[in-house]
Amino acid sequence: MPKGVRPHAWRAASVVFVLSVAWGALAGYGAERVVLHVRPDGDDGGPGSLARPFATLGRARDALRAAREGGPLTGGAEIVLHAGRYASDVAVAFVAQDSGLEGAPVVITAAPGAKAVLSGAREIPAAAFQPLAEEAVRQRLEPAARDGVRVADCDALGLPRPPKLADNFRLPFAVPELFFDGRRMPLARWPNSGWATIATIVDKGTMRNDGSVSDAADPKKPRPTENRGGVFVYEGDRPARWPVGQGVWLHGFWCFDWYDDALRVASIDPAKREIALAVGHQYGVRQGNPSPRRWRAVHLLEELDEPGEYVIDRESGRLYFWPPGPLAGARVALAVRDGPLVTLQGVTNLTLRGLVFEESQGDAIQIRDCRDVRLEHAVLRNIRRRAVFVEGGSGVCVTACDIHDTGTGGVYLGGGDRRALTPAGHVVEDTRIRNFAVHQLTYASAVHLAGVGNVARHNVLSEAPHQAVSVSGNDHLFEYNVVSNVCVASDDAAAFYKGRNPSCCGNVIRFNLWRDIGSPRGHGNAAVYFDDGDCGEVVFGNIFYRCGDPGKGSFGTVFSHGGHGNLAENNIFVECKRALGSAPWNDKRWADFIRAPLWQERLLKEVDITRPPFTERYPHLVGFMEPQPGAPRDNLSRRNLFVRCGEVKSNRWVTNETDAVTADDPGFVDLAGGDFRLRPDAAVYRLVPGFRTIPVERFGPRARPGVPE
Repeated sequence: MPKGVRPHAWRAASVVFVLSVAWGALAGYGAERVVLHVRPDGDDGGPGSLARPFATLGRARDALRAAREGGPLTGGAEIVLHAGRYASDVAVAFVAQDSGLEGAPVVITAAPGAKAVLSGAREIPAAAFQPLAEEAVRQRLEPAARDGVRVADCDALGLPRPPKLADNFRLPFAVPELFFDGRRMPLARWPNSGWATIATIVDKGTMRNDGSVSDAADPKKPRPTENRGGVFVYEGDRPARWPVGQGVWLHGFWCFDWYDDALRVASIDPAKREIALAVGHQYGVRQGNPSPRRWRAVHLLEELDEPGEYVIDRESGRLYFWPPGPLAGARVALAVRDGPLVTLQGVTNLTLRGLVFEESQGDAIQIRDCRDVRLEHAVLRNIRRRAVFVEGGSGVCVTACDIHDTGTGGVYLGGGDRRALTPAGHVVEDTRIRNFAVHQLTYASAVHLAGVGNVARHNVLSEAPHQAVSVSGNDHLFEYNVVSNVCVASDDAAAFYKGRNPSCCGNVIRFNLWRDIGSPRGHGNAAVYFDDGDCGEVVFGNIFYRCGDPGKGSFGTVFSHGGHGNLAENNIFVECKRALGSAPWNDKRWADFIRAPLWQERLLKEVDITRPPFTERYPHLVGFMEPQPGAPRDNLSRRNLFVRCGEVKSNRWVTNETDAVTADDPGFVDLAGGDFRLRPDAAVYRLVPGFRTIPVERFGPRARPGVPE
């Protein structure tokens, strides 16, 4: 070290010198583009060049930090991840100092043609799995499973044991996820597919919330001080073999078909075929929806009875697994930490491109208070929670990605200032999101828009038991998307859900295709659901094909519960049982909600709808806090076409001469083949004067080169 130079300054100078040798001169404070290379078999002690790459993304990030000590990187920077798997026990974190510059971003990218995978799992060698020799454990299994199940010692492998489970929780189970050749393995369960159903409810138990509108309106309503679990009668004899003393948890829809969670069992009475739950449930064990109450047992050694299933015994630290194929040559991996793979905090001008993110126990990526950050051409899969979580900041874009097999949702976009109605401008676009509610079966949306002024466009959202889109906040835009095959195992639900806060308005749902939405479970479901007083929303230029079910009452494909001032315009409804549905509130219910603490807090404290900018942006809110007796509180339909629909509407939808009904094809290119483009001579233009062409050819993702397999 030269005399008179501080140690940390010497280290920084040394790093810059090495970077200079590797990438060319950095004179002019980084005027040239800096390129770093990373490869799984690299060396973090090397210079990060193509010939001598780093081994980890975190080391490359640190090298860029060192390079910045010589001045800003005005030429931008690129971290190139070469083919292979990058596994880490901690998240790779980027903070404000890791930002790029406008016009000179930091780009973290896969090498051309390379499959670079960021994983949160640790591989288990085939030799770690041994035949099951312990006779006491063998006797707990079905005879057919005893020779198929293998056991591994988590402690010897340095793998974490599961934490203690709570008595009541929403899924996922706090058990590390196991993957076999990239496929998620199921926890041992009964039944192996589908559900058992409750034969008789003996005792609903105590409950904290009855799920009614009146209860929801008053969060300060006194709750029961006791905590008595519900009791129900089951069918068959299977539960008699479950060891309650060692812990048995049931996952179920205990009251409503829009809320699933897990409860611990307190006792099982085989003589009466009764199961008593350990604690009271949020809504009690009740018949809240018409369909049978569904439940199943999860993570029980006694139910490890088919290939692919596994159990991790917390007390012994043993992993019991029935491999679905030969272990030799297979990749078996256990996700080992409950956290994201990558975090960005306060970062600007950074792009993640062409990477694969998988096997995280938390979210794959968390982006907080960032600006002009992009995630593009990425694959996010086998994530226990969400794929992408964005909160705060502005201009974050998720584009041209594939997201699938996530546990609790796809992309959450939150940002903007609701008091000032300042938009965040976050976007998710050209992205395919499917099978996004593997663990939490309800309210685990493919896209959640929160805050102000965020956009979801040109996406495909499909395959889920419950909703695809949830919205809170103001001035969001949902356009040019295709939504299909969702709400297939839930009730009182919709593909697009928003409600319970009338200050959240100004949202637009335009130019989307909705098809094959809902299931006939009894209560009813919809494609678009404005719930509990939701007002001031627009549904324009959509095509709804076989969407929704009226159920026992007033549901429609576009459904308003309690609200008014919603507009459905220029849409085509095809073979929908009821196109427009409404369940209006009377004067008393409106007055009760206005006075209730919930709306007082949301409408006057979180924001103030009686003052600008709300009264200027949303004229319908003027006088909202003083509801007038006898007010019509209608929703408006105009220039809509109803094709072979069972009914046009229920209750408070105002239709007029601009709407039309037909039993004939309105002019689609190929309705039977699913081509909903309108021919130039389509009958809809004659039936509905002034009908605006729906740009079906723009629906769904645009060209997406570079998305990895």
